Amino acid sequence: MPRTQGPGRTATGPLAGVRVIDMSTVVMGPYAAQILGDLGADVVKIESPRDVVHAGTMRRSPGMTSLHLNVNRNKRSVRLDLKDDTGRERALELIGAADILITNMRIGALRRLGMDHESLRERFPRLVYAHAQGFRPDSDRAELAAYDETIQAASGMIDMAARAGDLGEPVVLPTILADKVSALTIAYSVLAALVHQRATGQGQLVEIPMADTMIAFNLVEHLQGRTFEPALGPTGYAPAMNRGHRARPTRDGLAMIIPYTPQNFRDLFAAAGRPDLAEDPRLGGAFVDAVQDGAALSELVESVTPLLTTAEWAEVCAKHSIPFGPVLRLEEAAEDPYVREGHLLDLAEHPTEGPYRVIGIPMRFSATPASVRRHAPRPGQDTEDVLAELPGTRPA
Repeated sequence: MPRTQGPGRTATGPLAGVRVIDMSTVVMGPYAAQILGDLGADVVKIESPRDVVHAGTMRRSPGMTSLHLNVNRNKRSVRLDLKDDTGRERALELIGAADILITNMRIGALRRLGMDHESLRERFPRLVYAHAQGFRPDSDRAELAAYDETIQAASGMIDMAARAGDLGEPVVLPTILADKVSALTIAYSVLAALVHQRATGQGQLVEIPMADTMIAFNLVEHLQGRTFEPALGPTGYAPAMNRGHRARPTRDGLAMIIPYTPQNFRDLFAAAGRPDLAEDPRLGGAFVDAVQDGAALSELVESVTPLLTTAEWAEVCAKHSIPFGPVLRLEEAAEDPYVREGHLLDLAEHPTEGPYRVIGIPMRFSATPASVRRHAPRPGQDTEDVLAELPGTRPA
């Protein structure tokens, strides 16, 4: 069954009872806040009446873009003008009633509004204040505009992609990886701070700079020889960088066929009817070095993969525990039986946008199931309801 409860249903997730204020824009912050909403938090999105469509990422006129629908479900939308004294004070009242604030506004703008952490920490000592932006606020790059592509460049990601593809030219990965990895980092960071808040009654500032996040993320395997001082070799994780780390041609398509052990290679060659290749000396004591280099063994593998169909390789690899995956087009991946059976895409009816596909929640909880309870809201649609919850407040 789909793990959805329908609009307005009571949260059952592990964060039920937690209040989050989402004062962020574009993808990184909204995606992090949506994850918390999926886990049961009550997420209130504060939107400015000056919000505009940005590069097709947010709302379309007169409706919503697909990306907006995919990063803003399980939220209530409140429209407030933070440059107006009344609007700003209402926003501060909402923040005061919350456990977590997520913002990606630049530090200068926050200070001008009096909504930076320094200005709020005494008034709201319990607040977990998550500030995400391109670069560290105490660096000389703090006020620089930063987007996924610029962070891919600054973190070495573009260079890695060019080196791995042997292209010799800059390559931007065709996914907003920096935004999404930073969003995940925001989510787990504020949850750690929430544990501390629950134990001590104290909030704290949590800073998540995109550049720092992606540099740390990339260097886990790619620091390599530069891990040591003096350096023992260059940067770059060899198995991922060699030209053999790519999809293999089969008789009728492409597949990732990744033999790792000597036995994997022997089984693969035998299945292709070329057991003689299993006698190659590189499958002996020098195997590890050969895999690190990869080029010679890759040529042997690619000489036999066209002998079987993709389906036949799937059976061979499953039988012999050889890592395998068919290369699917995006639309094929979305319609794969695995996706349908796991309800990773379910059809829903948005009250203003009509039928649309909801991306499922990937994690599962046996006792406190996550759920999709609300469609992405129209701007300001919940303003009256949310402000009415404030003590002694009448909606404007």
